[in-house]
Amino acid sequence: MILVDTSVWIDFVRGRATEAVARLREVLDRGLGACLTSMIYQEILQGADSERAFRDFCVFFSGQRFLHPVDPVTSHENAARLYFECRRKGLTIRTNDCLIAQIAIEQGVPLLHDDRDFESIASVAPALKLS
Repeated sequence: MILVDTSVWIDFVRGRATEAVARLREVLDRGLGACLTSMIYQEILQGADSERAFRDFCVFFSGQRFLHPVDPVTSHENAARLYFECRRKGLTIRTNDCLIAQIAIEQGVPLLHDDRDFESIASVAPALKLS
């Protein structure tokens, strides 16, 4: 099982040929379990450029597995800690990416991404496994 970030899903649905998309195709073809979070799902839906695309995204992603924070308070505290540690090192990252990273850590799954924010987060959180 692998958590797939918005950056990869968007390239996947747009038909872009990236290394991360090739890895996602491999995961999907082999039935290894591509997951997302509700935040990733929201980001994908927000990127829809038509009613049809919005509906198609809803149908496709309803068949994927969703991972959730283990605890609604502690998980967000830990995500804020990731943000704090990055900021302390002079790294600017997006808040949503901290929660996505925290969920990957909690669930013990690698994170497939094409977003340098996760490289920054991994530099302060060795428990985050990137793919």
